[in-house]
Amino acid sequence: MSTSDVASRLGPIVHARVELGSVLVSLLEALPGHEVELHRWYERDHFYAGCMVGPYFFSGRRYVATRALKDLRFPDTTPVVDDIARGSYLALYWLQAGHHEAAVEWAVSQVNWLGANDRMVGHRAHVHAGFYQLRWRVERDADGVPAELALEHPFAGVVLLMVDRDAGVDRETFESAYRAWIEPRLAGTPAALCLGLEPEPLPDDAPSYVMRPPGLERRSLQMFFLQGDPRESWNELFSEQDAWLREAGLGYVSYAAPFIPTIPGTDRYADELW
Repeated sequence: MSTSDVASRLGPIVHARVELGSVLVSLLEALPGHEVELHRWYERDHFYAGCMVGPYFFSGRRYVATRALKDLRFPDTTPVVDDIARGSYLALYWLQAGHHEAAVEWAVSQVNWLGANDRMVGHRAHVHAGFYQLRWRVERDADGVPAELALEHPFAGVVLLMVDRDAGVDRETFESAYRAWIEPRLAGTPAALCLGLEPEPLPDDAPSYVMRPPGLERRSLQMFFLQGDPRESWNELFSEQDAWLREAGLGYVSYAAPFIPTIPGTDRYADELW
């Protein structure tokens, strides 16, 4: 296919400016004894072949949860994943605003092709994969790291915190209350950026092994980027959120998990997962 044919079919890859529109979140677990194999396959092949070479994917980064970080996760039972202790490796991808459907269409087709052509390594368990639409952002600093650069900036940690709203609490009511509560709490903490995201149902032709957790219509994802080890601010910023949500009648924390960045080109942390 010629360059002109591609341009005609896809349209301009970027319009006036690069802007974060949606996010792909992927959580994988290595089967015991295959930690390095999974890590290297994902880092050296799938990270690029499965997403980054595709249209409208403009940034990506991988993270890991060591045993010490997994010990902070809560609640013990969650509707988001089968086992809260699973999911050692996290990959985040940024998608260009205004092109979500085209990017998802390409990504699903690509991963199906990779599977059919023996490019999907074994000895792994899919824990969670989903697309999320960006709804809002809160920056701690007046001139801080913008969301579009969050995966390029050397943040020391990221926290995924999902909330399931109570029946009768609509998305707008929750978001307004949550933003008003969290924004002043970021001041003076390592959390420089918080993104509010809404889950999107997976397409019907997505691989059948990718789990489709229930309750998406009442779920929100808050993604925090930290300038320090997540353990240092866990009690201050995250462990108390469930109690506040319940007291406010908004819902409850359905999944909270911290991660730190992998170090590309190394197997660092692969022996610290269990």
